[in-house]
Amino acid sequence: MRRIKISLFLSLCIATIYAGIVYAQNTYTPATFTSGAMIGNCPIFPADNAWNWNITDAPVHPNSDNFIASILSSGDEYLHADFGSNLEYGIPYVVVDADQAFVPITFTAYGDESDPGPYPIPADAPIEAGGDQHVLVVDADNCKLYELYRAEFNGTGWNAESGAVFDLLSNRLRPVGWTSADAAGLPILPGLVRYDEVESGVIRHALRFTVSQSQRAYILPATHFASDSDDPNLPPMGLRLRLRADYDISGYTGQARVILEALKTYGMIVADNGSDWFISGATDARWNDDDLNQLKQVPGSAFEAIFTGESMSN
Repeated sequence: MRRIKISLFLSLCIATIYAGIVYAQNTYTPATFTSGAMIGNCPIFPADNAWNWNITDAPVHPNSDNFIASILSSGDEYLHADFGSNLEYGIPYVVVDADQAFVPITFTAYGDESDPGPYPIPADAPIEAGGDQHVLVVDADNCKLYELYRAEFNGTGWNAESGAVFDLLSNRLRPVGWTSADAAGLPILPGLVRYDEVESGVIRHALRFTVSQSQRAYILPATHFASDSDDPNLPPMGLRLRLRADYDISGYTGQARVILEALKTYGMIVADNGSDWFISGATDARWNDDDLNQLKQVPGSAFEAIFTGESMSN
């Protein structure tokens, strides 16, 4: 047993180092960086973090046409906001301070790929409606993000199938091969469309979206795949799409226009299997559904996949 534990420890160390090497050497790097999203006094990762990359000058992926065609093949052809004024839609999050009590976390499925508790999650933290039951908590004093998948309060703490903790001041990735509270091993909160950002008139980060079929591969900063398919034309986790520069968005207004501008500048990242072209947003009763419904006029064919790094499948 001791030999197994030592071997596992070394493997995890090597995997973490390897992720850093690959991420530094084999990925696209923007020419300039600008500050991304903020929550309180905390940046949502440093300016040079992949979520905050301005990818307007990123090269088109050599397999872009096949990736887009494979997503379109399901029959779903248009964008869809997976959030709105109905609080049953979207992924909620809560912001706490340093006084929030830490509680135990019991992992029921993927504890070996989860960051151990305790986490500072209130007993009344909002839970995403539906099967995924995500719980997202930002400690705005210590700039830490805590995320759970399929979570439920058990009276003293939380049960969850998996969980991850992210330092919002660091670019450190999950160990290669690990999941998170999301299938791709990515954090969820940085990819959400948040009402306060849209209301300000600008989103400064990539968005999270889902596809129904994915490849058994991932592109960093994703660290985990969610498929058994070796079809190279299916999108891997972490694939980034950009709304083409020649797609005219001048006729779109309000909240939809802000989202489309972000999709041209920062793009959207495949983070999980789900409905095709569904963009994730935070739960908020203030969303204007008429505005958001304009996204249903934007075809998936208006997107292109960009190259941000090589696919990995180990």
